[in-house]
Amino acid sequence: MTSATATEIVQARTPFEFKLAAHLLFIEREQANNLEELTRALRSCPDESIFQHTFRTLEEHHFIKEGFSNDFAQWAHTELREVGLGERLAGLDVREFTSLPKLRARLIEIVQEFSEATPKAKECTSKTPFYFCSSRITVLPTERSANNLAEFIECLKVVSLHSIHYHFIEARLRRMLETNDFSIWLRRDLGLEREAALLDHIDIYTSTLEGVRRKIVQTLQNAA
Repeated sequence: MTSATATEIVQARTPFEFKLAAHLLFIEREQANNLEELTRALRSCPDESIFQHTFRTLEEHHFIKEGFSNDFAQWAHTELREVGLGERLAGLDVREFTSLPKLRARLIEIVQEFSEATPKAKECTSKTPFYFCSSRITVLPTERSANNLAEFIECLKVVSLHSIHYHFIEARLRRMLETNDFSIWLRRDLGLEREAALLDHIDIYTSTLEGVRRKIVQTLQNAA
């Protein structure tokens, strides 16, 4: 496929059905008041909690362009008042990880390294515990679907941000962090390998969800 015009007339093998998800938040048994407890909780909490406090943060704070990229960083900075740890956790680039166990291990490593380098930090106790949470989701259909690239782009422009999050970010938990629903459909049903790869590399942490939407649309419109 050599141009957007050419791809627009190709009909997908199966239509892309846009969906969204409603989340029911659960508080897990793990909680932390200090760095030792945080490390221990990071080891034992379910994968869904790691995902909740990193990737899902984008949906919950999608309108914030600056600030902390995950809940762990926010708690370390505002509750423990450990600015250095907050900055290190905030600097974690989740795009580098293709599995939640590896992301978990890196979080633990950051906390342990900081604790060893800053012994006094071990004595700090937060007045507000960090409660580990996870979400149970209910998937809901929308009225929008796409049979070709042109229809897909038009749907992307108008679907809710909850739908963008479900297919582009929430999907990473289902896909083991390797890709997203949009890229899978582009590859499998339209044969658009290059476009799918470009979407896989969109930065989800330096933009709002609305910004992510615009980048997806622009990438597909500009793809040749």
